[in-house]
Amino acid sequence: MKSVTSIAVVQANFVVGDLAANADRIIAAIERARAQGARIVLTPELALSGYPPEDLLLRPDFHRACERELARVAAAAGDMVVVLGHPEMHAGRCYNTASVLREGVTLAVCRKRSLPNYSVFDEQRYFAPGQEACVFELDGVKIGVAICEDLWEPGPARAAHEAGAELLLALNASPFHVDKRSLRLGVMHARAAETGLPILYCNLVGGQDELVFDGASFALDADGRVAWRAPSFEECQEVVHLDGGRWHAGPGAPEPDADAEIYAALVTGVRDYVGKNGFPGAIIGLSGGIDSALTLAVAVDALGAERVRAVMMPSPYTAQMSLDDSREMVRRLGVRYDEIGIEAAMQTFARMLAEQFHGLPEDTAEENLQSRIRGMILMALSNKSGAIVLTTGNKSEMATGYATLYGDMAGGFAVLKDLYKCAVYRLSRWRNGQGEVIPANIITRPPSAELKADQLDQDSLPPYEILDAIIEAYMERDEAPREIIARGFAEADVRRVVGLLKRNEYKRRQAPVGIRVTRRGFGRDWRYPITSRYRDEY
Repeated sequence: MKSVTSIAVVQANFVVGDLAANADRIIAAIERARAQGARIVLTPELALSGYPPEDLLLRPDFHRACERELARVAAAAGDMVVVLGHPEMHAGRCYNTASVLREGVTLAVCRKRSLPNYSVFDEQRYFAPGQEACVFELDGVKIGVAICEDLWEPGPARAAHEAGAELLLALNASPFHVDKRSLRLGVMHARAAETGLPILYCNLVGGQDELVFDGASFALDADGRVAWRAPSFEECQEVVHLDGGRWHAGPGAPEPDADAEIYAALVTGVRDYVGKNGFPGAIIGLSGGIDSALTLAVAVDALGAERVRAVMMPSPYTAQMSLDDSREMVRRLGVRYDEIGIEAAMQTFARMLAEQFHGLPEDTAEENLQSRIRGMILMALSNKSGAIVLTTGNKSEMATGYATLYGDMAGGFAVLKDLYKCAVYRLSRWRNGQGEVIPANIITRPPSAELKADQLDQDSLPPYEILDAIIEAYMERDEAPREIIARGFAEADVRRVVGLLKRNEYKRRQAPVGIRVTRRGFGRDWRYPITSRYRDEY
């Protein structure tokens, strides 16, 4: 292979629907690439529109706006070759496209052939599949272009190779989940081995609603060697060179620790949800427990202490330890902190409902009133300040319904929604390893909702190690209850957990959107019916 021109990899955080600003960022990247001595600029999938644009793609005016900005980028390309991801309307059909632009002219068009329609992806709703391989030539070298899913199966890569491609440029909007980086790299290794081609993989970075994109772009030699790796969860623009069939670049980023990646995903998700939607800051209801503590730490790392407000709302059941730990944590972080007692409101509601509740024992109705009083207070503060309420419930609680509608579920964004309770503890310890902000007592004490005297979570739920394993098996791996039991879990625990999970779908439908970090979260990739009489296999 002849020596090929240097390629600038633009790992950037594009905003869905912010077409003019996205075009401006791409034009600025072109100018930087020119100054860096690059000849080709490679962007992520659908960089112009942001990913995923969802039902914006059903609007003709959206496509007209995309066409205007595409023309502006093409005109700004000059002598640079720009491989730009964008939506395209062609002959009455919508395509997920990468156009190869130079001097205001489109040199080639790559239309995505493999349209994912699983997990969080819904591309067959919007796009028609492309039919042909895309290969263009520069300086005597034939360059193949593929879009994300096209390299997750062998057909499109093989077609590009058969069309003469000597390397593959891959535009991606590949969202993060645990172990996604190694999974992604394994698939690209397979494509390189099958085709004998080096691959340059450019991925989107940033948060978009429940999805978080980790970037982690890379250059892969034909023999499977990772020649360069971009940082995870950071924007970057790096120039890589292909010479003699091998990539050459700077040192690249080291492989991140698994917990560091998850924590970075949470920080990115909060930062971009709050920032891209224009909220001035965030409000968090503290309880003195582990979930609200981790949520507060993430929020401060994402937004800065000056944009975060913590509110403690003690009841007669709140332990002094919870108050002390919360006060210590906000002191360490330097956030605004307020205490608003709810006992007077509890007494008012008790009087209002005395006739209706007469002769009935106290139960979850009274417990949930406390949670709803707190929810009302937080939402009132949100309305006054414009700051968004970050809820603190974790995946274990969302699965089993161990949360109160219009209470602790009230808010605008659920930071820990896809994080199991055991992972909450693990990440809290990891965060303290970077600088201790969570008082050790919060991590070591048994968890409690503190809605009645001497209450512990384990009074109502199996131990979290067991609970989380059952939920993961049933929800993420689609194992039948009998298969879970066969792996050694007690049938009573499995029946209880699966029953809770199924009965509480109606709650989850009313929960705020939250950050997805596992292979399957309660969101885009979990669509179970609320009304169902299906009986599992036991």
